[in-house]
Amino acid sequence: MRSRVLCGMAAAVAVLVTGCGSGGGAKTGDAGAAATSAPAAGAPSAAAAFPVKVTDCAGKETVFDSAPKKIVTSNASGLEMLLRLGAGDRVTGTGFPPGKGALPADIADAGAKVPVLGDMVIPKEKLLGSGADLYVETFAAMGGMGGGMGTTPTDQEYRAAGIKRVFLHSTACAAMAKAPQQELSGVEGDIRSLGQVTGTSAKADALVADMEKKVGSVKTALAGVAADQRPGYFFFDFDAGTKQPMAVCNRQVGNAVITLAGARNVFGDCDGDFKPVSWEDVVAKNPDWIQLGVRNRGSEAENKKAFDDAEKFLREFPATKGLKAVQEGHFVRIGSEVTTIAGTRNADTVQQIAHTLFPDLVKDAQ
Repeated sequence: MRSRVLCGMAAAVAVLVTGCGSGGGAKTGDAGAAATSAPAAGAPSAAAAFPVKVTDCAGKETVFDSAPKKIVTSNASGLEMLLRLGAGDRVTGTGFPPGKGALPADIADAGAKVPVLGDMVIPKEKLLGSGADLYVETFAAMGGMGGGMGTTPTDQEYRAAGIKRVFLHSTACAAMAKAPQQELSGVEGDIRSLGQVTGTSAKADALVADMEKKVGSVKTALAGVAADQRPGYFFFDFDAGTKQPMAVCNRQVGNAVITLAGARNVFGDCDGDFKPVSWEDVVAKNPDWIQLGVRNRGSEAENKKAFDDAEKFLREFPATKGLKAVQEGHFVRIGSEVTTIAGTRNADTVQQIAHTLFPDLVKDAQ
């Protein structure tokens, strides 16, 4: 049930580079000077600009005078960003490790070499004793979640251990954002922020430019699609359980992905990131399309079975078998991780969903 655990953790305070927007959909600025060349083997570029100042959502500043040398990530989201930035060799541990097959082939081997400090939340003592000088946290206030999740260190304990923290803005600040996430600017801001902190700004800029190019091509292709022609879309988080569905609300990254792909999130009127709803609520929305959101199972055959199981449930469950999307077989088979967890692959998912919904308009999908 890892998906449900992840869904419930996004809250509290996030840290972002000074000058970044505070809203989930606000354009994130680049507060540091970009490096002139990509760093070799994950080392900071000589042209990297320090000090770098990061500010949490309450205005509290943290200053980096140099790039961190030992980084721990709270989950696979921050880990994948750092691997893409070329700073993976400085990641010395992670919590919520990526499951088998969850990372793309070109970075999977590097990701597998990162020590796992916790199958879920990293235990407090292990985190403080990790020797890290930076902790990249996708979620905030995890210690208050209960349910055996354990406690997290206090600010004083982090300082005593010499660990500075950066929270991913697009997830940690999502629930408290003032506006819905309808663009990937929050994710792009996280990538740029990590690039500045780790001295890999040139690579960060290149990653963001690639995301913007992919999303831009979809926007251009769908420019003529009126708002009332955009189909209703429901993200069915199959791994969160079938007894009570978990809706993706308008502050979640998935809402931006759905919106950019030319669809209308049927729970886009829900303020927050995730929210438990009832099947009666889903029936009332009667979506035109349903995404079968399942986690990567590690192989094509196992993934197909998971998608088949999710579709079978919707076709047989009395409350959903009469839905328009179910009757018409309008199912989108794209995994949970690339839709609701922040990362560069969110842009690919925008293309894939748009191609599925508008195949005559969006012909190129990753």
